[in-house]
Amino acid sequence: MTEQKHTVIVGGGVIGGFTAWYLARMGRKVTLIEKGEFGKACSHGNCGYVSPSHVIPLARPGQISKGIKGMLSRQTALRIEPSKLAILAPWLLKFALRCNAKSMMEAGKACHPLLQSSAALYREVFEQENMKVDWKTDGLLFVYRDQHEFDAYAETDAWLKKHFDMSAVPYAGKALTDLEPALKPGLAGAWLYQCDAHLRPSKLMSELRRIILAAGVTIHDNTEMKSFEERNGKAAAVVTNKGKIDGDEFVVATGAWTPLLSREIGIKLPIQPGKGYSITMARPKLCPKYPMILEECHVAITPFEEGYRVGSTMEFAGYDTTLNRHRLNYLRSGAAEYLHEPTAEPVEEEWYGWRPMTADGIPFIDRSPRFGNVWIGAGHSMLGISMGTGTGKLLAELITGAKPHVPVECYRVNR
Repeated sequence: MTEQKHTVIVGGGVIGGFTAWYLARMGRKVTLIEKGEFGKACSHGNCGYVSPSHVIPLARPGQISKGIKGMLSRQTALRIEPSKLAILAPWLLKFALRCNAKSMMEAGKACHPLLQSSAALYREVFEQENMKVDWKTDGLLFVYRDQHEFDAYAETDAWLKKHFDMSAVPYAGKALTDLEPALKPGLAGAWLYQCDAHLRPSKLMSELRRIILAAGVTIHDNTEMKSFEERNGKAAAVVTNKGKIDGDEFVVATGAWTPLLSREIGIKLPIQPGKGYSITMARPKLCPKYPMILEECHVAITPFEEGYRVGSTMEFAGYDTTLNRHRLNYLRSGAAEYLHEPTAEPVEEEWYGWRPMTADGIPFIDRSPRFGNVWIGAGHSMLGISMGTGTGKLLAELITGAKPHVPVECYRVNR
């Protein structure tokens, strides 16, 4: 019998976690290390959407003007910190060059198979492993106050229907308030994407930890990667703050921190930390049934079985660790424009996380240019949860030599 191969995964978020699970099921010995605690970074406090409808990237027509506004005002969903402009300039230039219809379509076609795969795989793993994650399949509402914006979205919906076979159901007037009584009357309308679902991210991550441990995966929390040890042109061990861990294969699934490992992986990937915020609290008495995105302010609402979250915004401020009160207040004021009871007490958590934003909106899922036995899974932008299962399965297939279940060329690191 040949000795069982050992894969070491760096990164304890949703991508690293599901990669570990699929690899363990395919016969690999797996060790996962996380610089903090498993599941406590960007995979923890996001809005929990599993959204096949989200094929349109942040880089789209019209975003350049929004970015300029975001440098001049605090009252915008997209915020670019002027003092960080010199550091952000190379990434922003790449991003600006992608803000066109052709590039938007390219990103959509790249992300669509992974989004569809992940949605199906979530249903499969939840049933198979009896995971309790507050899984709801009611859909996702895109809500508009402005009549012109609501009407104009019909063109976007038609585009999604034509190219990706996804369409939404429009609701307006009494039909909307009958559907979702938590919304104020007088809104222009909303579009319901019934293909979308949501869950509670913290429960997903605690349940994911449970099932990968049961599958035989070893998890080391508070274990930070420093470098790879090289032998005969390959990575032979990951050097950490707690010593070395030998392995046959390695996966770097470090999200927004990936550019800090450029030397180790052999390439500087165009990923920037896009800071998102959320406030988690008790459920309002008149709590929404549907998760929703309040489109004019781009504030997201997620009802949980026990709790309620207001989140979103996109702040480009580098690796800034402050909890910006202006951004938290923006979430509250945005929600108040649409909902009868936008917030409630007590507040359980005020949170921020760094989304790994790629300039083109497409993740990197590929072999490292430096070491042939090191793989990269990073840059999922705002779709880490939505693409978690599909990415984990794809990485496991690439590592073990199995046939990839989705096309892989679009995810290459040197594109």
